[in-house]
Amino acid sequence: MLNLDGITITWLGHDTTKIKGDKVIYIDPFQLKGGEPADIVLITHEHYDHCSPEDVARITKKGTTVIGTADVTAKYKGETKTVKAGDSVTVHGITIQVIPAYNTNKKFHPRASGWVGYVVNMNGKRVYHAGDTDYIPEMESLKDIDVALVPVSGTYVMTAEEAAEAVNRMKPTVAVPIHYGSIVGTKADAERFKNLVKAPTKVEIL
Repeated sequence: MLNLDGITITWLGHDTTKIKGDKVIYIDPFQLKGGEPADIVLITHEHYDHCSPEDVARITKKGTTVIGTADVTAKYKGETKTVKAGDSVTVHGITIQVIPAYNTNKKFHPRASGWVGYVVNMNGKRVYHAGDTDYIPEMESLKDIDVALVPVSGTYVMTAEEAAEAVNRMKPTVAVPIHYGSIVGTKADAERFKNLVKAPTKVEIL
């Protein structure tokens, strides 16, 4: 768990991340064994290991809002909000920016699908969850990021080397490697990423 001035960030395996501050947010919940009820659930894209209605049901309470692209929200009942890349929405008092996420040199996450990552603004901190993506030009416009959660496994997403290049350009305060240790990738990818990220960014392997 990462504690950062009033918020906590917990990596729960693969891409699943919990952010807790004024509200409780889960991103891409998958293979959960229960958990604290969510105010907001953010889903980056419709692949089964990111968009899991069964897992969302485990953390849903009255008023939980599920946010995602149209192909995602179509799978859910209850409170949903459909977004697209470039949007900025405020839900339960939390402002969320919607960032493109896509592959540049592989076919698994085509840009035409319109899938996304998110910047969550909570308790004065900006947390970027990149989703399943390669290093893309849109990342260079992300400024003042306090925590960047980036995939490092390669195969379907950035390699550790590509993720480090992206982070070295963004210069977040803290970078956290994700998308390893489950379906694809190992802790060695996370360690390689950590060794390649340059100061002043600090890397936390959760």
